[in-house]
Amino acid sequence: QVQLAESGGGLVQSGGSLRLTCKASGRIDSIAAMGWYRLAPGDRRELVADIGANNIPVYATSAEGRFTISRDNAKNTVYLQMNSLLPEDTAVYYCRYSGYTTSWGQGIQVTVSA
Repeated sequence: QVQLAESGGGLVQSGGSLRLTCKASGRIDSIAAMGWYRLAPGDRRELVADIGANNIPVYATSAEGRFTISRDNAKNTVYLQMNSLLPEDTAVYYCRYSGYTTSWGQGIQVTVSA
């Protein structure tokens, strides 16, 4: 089992930036992908960005050009740098680990005020 610890959320004004961090611990698979999803009120949970063990990122259209996902394999940590934030980015953000098993973080609130 893999445990995920998220940090870095909070309240920011429109146009601002936040950096989310997710650290994995436990039985880490070298082939695991890690990513960020978000859930806004009334919506379904959606992919924001994902990065595979090969360090190739995948972004949702809404995140492309504004968000950057990166990982530090030595620290079992994935980062999401979010720039030019918009009120519609307001959501609970979840880290996901996807290897031989799948784990989800507890979620972290990101609120962007207009």
